[in-house]
Amino acid sequence: MRATVRGRVQMVGFRAFVAEHADGLSGTVANREDGTVECVVEGPVGAVDRLVALLHDGPTFARVAAVDVSREPYRGDLPPFTVTG
Repeated sequence: MRATVRGRVQMVGFRAFVAEHADGLSGTVANREDGTVECVVEGPVGAVDRLVALLHDGPTFARVAAVDVSREPYRGDLPPFTVTG
């Protein structure tokens, strides 16, 4: 799954929030230059769906305007969940 989160999502602990809730998932979360946060994750469908639901709220000081989600084929080559960018 690849998700782009838009709104006030940088400088509010969004990446740490995602990492905290990414139990059992592989992938990355990163700030992008355009002010969005991008998550790329794979794992059990239920765990991915729970994380996607949490992206719509984010941490306390975030203001999520939109979450664009695309499902992608399983790759099996993503690292243990890490914060980048």
